[in-house]
Amino acid sequence: MNFKKSLLATALLAFIGLAAFAQEKASPAKTAEGMVGDAKVTINYSSPAVKGRMIWGDLVPLGEVWRAGANEATTFTTTKDIMVEGKKLAAGTYSFFVIPGEASSTFIFNKVAKQWGAFDYSSAEDALRVTVPSGQTSSMEERLVYEVKPSSFEIRWEYGKASAKLGS
Repeated sequence: MNFKKSLLATALLAFIGLAAFAQEKASPAKTAEGMVGDAKVTINYSSPAVKGRMIWGDLVPLGEVWRAGANEATTFTTTKDIMVEGKKLAAGTYSFFVIPGEASSTFIFNKVAKQWGAFDYSSAEDALRVTVPSGQTSSMEERLVYEVKPSSFEIRWEYGKASAKLGS
């Protein structure tokens, strides 16, 4: 009898553990990687979902610094110096922020790589700011996504997107 109770308790705990593990995190950690010349570019971010919300101009205000993800600030790492929109970005790891706009946005590479969101963001620590084109897409992107290509990187969420030219 004691063995049956022990077995039942173990099975119940295993079921609860699996059920908790199976639930998707609200903003799971994601990584986008790619090569720009001989530099490896890695973007680490938390990917929130739209969940029926209006994102641009509502959840994420236009014209204000946004952490470009959820939870900790998104990080942008390059193993070698690269050019972003024709401006040099030295090799290293940066926190990455965006000031979203309808036709153009500002991409910000900040020297303080480890930050929680944009709460302690200081423009005095910016390594680079570039203005990039932004606009609408025809397809809905439920989760925030970054994509690194050989000559650019892009951020897409809901119906909005912005991208920057990269070079070595």
